[in-house]
Amino acid sequence: MKCLAGVTLATATTLGLAAVPSLASGHSDLVVHPGESIQRAVDAARPGDTVRVLAGTYRESVLITKPGLTLRGTGGRTVIAPAAAKGAKAANACATGGNGLCVIGKKGRTVDDVRIRSLTVSGFGKSGIWASWTDGLSVRGVSTLKNGTWGIAQERSTRGDFRHNTATGNGDAGIFVANSVSEEGGATDTGGTLIVDNSVRGNRIGVTARRVRNLVIDGNTLTGNCSGVFVVGDESKPAAGAMTISGNRIVRNNKFCPATPRLSAIQGSGIVLTGSEATNVHSNIIRGNVGSTPLSGGILLFKSFVGALNTDNTISDNLVRGNKPADLANRDTSGTGNTFVSNTCGTSVPAGMCAG
Repeated sequence: MKCLAGVTLATATTLGLAAVPSLASGHSDLVVHPGESIQRAVDAARPGDTVRVLAGTYRESVLITKPGLTLRGTGGRTVIAPAAAKGAKAANACATGGNGLCVIGKKGRTVDDVRIRSLTVSGFGKSGIWASWTDGLSVRGVSTLKNGTWGIAQERSTRGDFRHNTATGNGDAGIFVANSVSEEGGATDTGGTLIVDNSVRGNRIGVTARRVRNLVIDGNTLTGNCSGVFVVGDESKPAAGAMTISGNRIVRNNKFCPATPRLSAIQGSGIVLTGSEATNVHSNIIRGNVGSTPLSGGILLFKSFVGALNTDNTISDNLVRGNKPADLANRDTSGTGNTFVSNTCGTSVPAGMCAG
């Protein structure tokens, strides 16, 4: 163990980095000061090491391809932002993609157990944090602000753990989980990915779950988006769904977002299920989501835009008030096995679905 720590220390020292070995674990802490490169420290680190980034603004994109690394900042005072020089050659694949912080593996060789903690990623053209082919990625205490597409995004990955993060003002979803963004296909089993206790504000969509199964969206606060939670399925098999959406506070998501080639205009949407099966939506507080688009309302079942139906979903024990045009709306009348039970609401389409 001492030998491993010593090698890591020596490598970091050669690169001009400060490293503190932990003799108990055999791993090292590599410390990055303002003016130094986070990527340089990541490249020098070994699996199990921690890269600690001190307060400051670091103008670079960071690519992680090693398992077991921890990247830890000092909260809002550690900021990763786009490189200042325009037209300069991109330093790595993360920068080439327009992303701020990337964790990228390959098919058959995932990057496992990476931890990202307590920093801010802001102003990138694509995603603040982008992950592909990962297992056990954990992102906590991170702020993603005003990135062009997604705040935190994961595809082709399993067992993600996203909690206590803030996603604000991103161009598409604050938090986005998908099977793949580059090809069609059946829903991916995410292995129990957790999206828990995040604050998601002022994005196009708060949380998007696109063609995925087996995840939990719980305890989040979603407000000021065009839509709070959006589950997207299609006709491929397996279908999207088998997830739990519970304990969220979804309030006044009344920003207007115009139509895109894939989606009609959205405004005032609390939770929308399209082409989902066996999803359990329960114990959420959904208030004041108001709009006049086809997707507006508190909790809405809607046939997907490629014709896939909602089946066997359960909507129960939610407090749904002050949403317009309706608190509950089943606009997928061809779908089967969908049940609305014990929801406290004022209006529903069709009428009669509210318990009080």
